[in-house]
Amino acid sequence: MMVCMSLDTKRLIAYIVLTMYVDSSTVRSKSKSYTRHLLRECYREDGKIKHRTIANVSSCSAEEIQAMRLALRHKQDLVSLTSARDAVRLDQGPSCGAVLTLLALAKEIGLTQALGSTQQGKLALWQVIARAIDQGSRLSAVRLAGTHAAADALGLDRFDEDDLYANLDWLCERQHRIEDRLFASLGEPGSGLYLYDVTSSYLEGECNELGAFGYNRDGKRGKRQIVIGLLCTGVGVPISIEVFTGNTQDPKTVASQVRKVAERFGGVRLTLVGDRGMIRGPQIAALPQEFGYITAITKPQIETLLAGGQLQMSLFDDTISEVLTPQGMRYVVRRNPVRAEELAASRADKLAALRHTAEDATVYLAAHRRAGVDVQQRRVEAKAARLRIEPWVRVVVTDRELVIVTDEAMRAEVAKLDGCYAITTNLSRAEASAQTVHDRYRDLALVEQGFRTSKTVELEMRPINVRLASRTRGHVLVVMLAYRLVQTLARRWAHLNVTVQEGIDQLATLTSQRVTVQGTPAYQTIPQPTPAIRELLDAAKVQLPSALPSRGVVITTKKQLQSRRRSR
Repeated sequence: MMVCMSLDTKRLIAYIVLTMYVDSSTVRSKSKSYTRHLLRECYREDGKIKHRTIANVSSCSAEEIQAMRLALRHKQDLVSLTSARDAVRLDQGPSCGAVLTLLALAKEIGLTQALGSTQQGKLALWQVIARAIDQGSRLSAVRLAGTHAAADALGLDRFDEDDLYANLDWLCERQHRIEDRLFASLGEPGSGLYLYDVTSSYLEGECNELGAFGYNRDGKRGKRQIVIGLLCTGVGVPISIEVFTGNTQDPKTVASQVRKVAERFGGVRLTLVGDRGMIRGPQIAALPQEFGYITAITKPQIETLLAGGQLQMSLFDDTISEVLTPQGMRYVVRRNPVRAEELAASRADKLAALRHTAEDATVYLAAHRRAGVDVQQRRVEAKAARLRIEPWVRVVVTDRELVIVTDEAMRAEVAKLDGCYAITTNLSRAEASAQTVHDRYRDLALVEQGFRTSKTVELEMRPINVRLASRTRGHVLVVMLAYRLVQTLARRWAHLNVTVQEGIDQLATLTSQRVTVQGTPAYQTIPQPTPAIRELLDAAKVQLPSALPSRGVVITTKKQLQSRRRSR
């Protein structure tokens, strides 16, 4: 029986006989995925189509694999591939500079390994990078992925804002595991010194599951809030963050941190450093025996120790002094002259403002003969109370004139502890010198700097656009992880005349070039950066790749922007 084949069929068989291709396959498990690439050829034998492997090219980079595919696809006409202008088209691609820089840092600090290589891990990594590039909601993070090379650089499949919201739940469930992996990647476990501080962040809505009324540090009266505890290493690197309900008092958060440090991070001699409102008598009494602490005492406590003779005013000097009481308490004391001058200047400004108010009241009384002097006097005295200077000022009325009189002795008594502070610890002198205790307490400023960056400066934790407790915790974790990246950039760009946000914005101007061969997207090349961008990359110790794969993944939001917006 003779089978008649058309000319096209014969050409197809001839093509198959000579076809060589790259065969890729990915095997995924619960926590890892493995991809292998084989250079194979397809041939015909005894009327059957067969395949055989020529080489295992799994060790090649993604760019090299793309180059192989491109060459094999056009192997019949390689000359036209390199010479024909109409066969190759170059188009501007997405922004890639900021994404690739932050991705390189994420790999360096162990963040990519901590999150994993699954789609959920890659989505979490994109949320972290997007937070560092441009702060916003999950919806804006999806739109950002459409203009940045998120899918090509991170290997992401298509996603939308619903996937990112679900990813916050995924982050919350795995927070401990992620934090533990990041801590292990620091390479300094067991250092034993941890800084801890608490802040709050207000909420715009009323439906957040963790929202409650409490002591609002943001000065937003009438708004619910959440309380956030940040645990850092002794050099200020954040290792864990925890979200509490908005009415949780600061000392109530310490017990969970003690358990966390003891069970998860560990060390030979664990020391918790917290401010004077955090670690108090009850918290110190509840610490395990092997725990050390460094904290400060309040101004009333200092006055009590002065009255009892355990401390003397002569100890409070520009240099550090140390006192060991008969009861076994150890204090490190000092006066900060800069802070003392600031408080003195503040009192002088308040006094000047009060005198100005009294002068205005006197002018008013002179112009309005029927106005009550006692009414104006009470108004001036109320302002003195608001300024908290009423212990050493009096409002004296002479005829219809209001005069401010100061009690200089009382003023000096109030100011005697300006700039004075006393740090207490249960660490022995062999474990930590007075200078070490003093310096470690001052390192709490590193945690406060982290809060400032996370809440208002580069990362803008607010507004919190989620309601569920798990997604609130996932959102806060994303901000902490983004702070790790921003902190790394801040240290490496410290000598440059640029802020972190300005540097990231400048990196974002670097875009790729899409290479399309005979109508088929092939790959993306990365052009040579400008001298300014090159300086940022060199300072960040980041080397950009020469090319990126063109995966063709289109990322769009499910929810569209309103077609009509109110004019402002």
